[in-house]
Amino acid sequence: MRPHTRLFSNKNVLSVIMGGGQGQRLYPLTKERAKPAVPIAGNYRLVDVPVSNCINSGLKRIYVLTQFNSVSLHRHIQQSYTFDAFSEGFVDILAAQQTPEHAGWYQGTADAVRQNFRHLLSAGGDLILILSGDQLYRMDFRPMLEQHIQHGADITIATLPVPRKSASSLGIMQVNADKRIVRFVEKPKEEKVLEELKMSGPLMTEMHLGNDSDHFLASMGIYVFNRDVLIKELDNDKTDFGKHIIPDAIGKRAVFAYLFKGFWEDIGTVRNFFDVHLALAKPKPPFDFYDAHAPVYTHPRFLPGSIVSDSQIYETIVAPGSVIHPSALRHCVIGVRSKIGKGSRLHDVVMMGADYYQDDKELHADDREHLPHIGIGHDCVIERAILDKNVRIGDGVHISPAGKDANMDHPLYCIRDGIVCIPKNSIIPSGTKI
Repeated sequence: MRPHTRLFSNKNVLSVIMGGGQGQRLYPLTKERAKPAVPIAGNYRLVDVPVSNCINSGLKRIYVLTQFNSVSLHRHIQQSYTFDAFSEGFVDILAAQQTPEHAGWYQGTADAVRQNFRHLLSAGGDLILILSGDQLYRMDFRPMLEQHIQHGADITIATLPVPRKSASSLGIMQVNADKRIVRFVEKPKEEKVLEELKMSGPLMTEMHLGNDSDHFLASMGIYVFNRDVLIKELDNDKTDFGKHIIPDAIGKRAVFAYLFKGFWEDIGTVRNFFDVHLALAKPKPPFDFYDAHAPVYTHPRFLPGSIVSDSQIYETIVAPGSVIHPSALRHCVIGVRSKIGKGSRLHDVVMMGADYYQDDKELHADDREHLPHIGIGHDCVIERAILDKNVRIGDGVHISPAGKDANMDHPLYCIRDGIVCIPKNSIIPSGTKI
């Protein structure tokens, strides 16, 4: 992200990151944490992505709105993002709370912003940038903000082209030659409507898509509002931006689309989470955590380098602080402080690692009680699985979704979209077959 002449002051922009709802589609990863606090890529949390995008765009006045299972998210933000006293920057948390005006929980994204107006408006700024806390993408917000000003927009929505197979699960826009949005349909299913919403030939050419297949312009859930417009649009009981505020604004306000051409993925389901991780481990991943000009920031842990002994490793990410005894890893993401025993084989596995190292006293206590240590024991075979933080996998354990229902629940595990999920802090005894 190179610096360039801006039409706005960074101090004139306030960023608001939505902490997400209950995250039911990501269960059990959200059993004990908010969606933005879900670990990603072995070393980060989902919330690090929008916060880093803001920081790399020079936007350092950031609020994170939280509600469900927010303790670990609060702790992570407080430990990760502290600016010096002279920068006027902050990453502050606004948790749901009862007030004389609002006695209930957030009812949606728009309601969450409305309930925090007194904090947001007191922070100043004429432009409000609203972001999701559970998406993976890298974006410099400055060109979007500049376009917003140049077009005299009331609202600008970040959009990206998607193929027909994805259009029915997203909010689809139709724009004119000036990029002004003239129509919005939430998750269109009817073939006639889809035909009407297809991107035009000139727009396809502008985005270098070619003409061999249909594409649609989808909302990324990223919005720029003029402050006064946001106040007026929320002076009602509408609860959600994507379902209510944006559709109602089109036609009566100047609503424009900003065309984004990079990688973007909504980490909304277990399957999305799993597929994105396996893709990150490829030689040319769709998202690059190694960009020196726009790094993804996170909590500094000061961990030692990983130790890997006589192992076969193919397309695998190994995060710092791990110890891998002779084993075979294929298409895996291994999180911080992971331990893998001798003779174990992992294929298509996301292992989130551990929050801490066990000391000798704890290890001896586990041995006396015949409990597995945190990590994976010896001679285990694990495939197509997500192992959450601090799991204990005993020796000789076999984990695979083969021959099982695509979705099921069990006291030791659950299966979502054909992927075995071992919840945080679970204990899988030695010899268990899943």
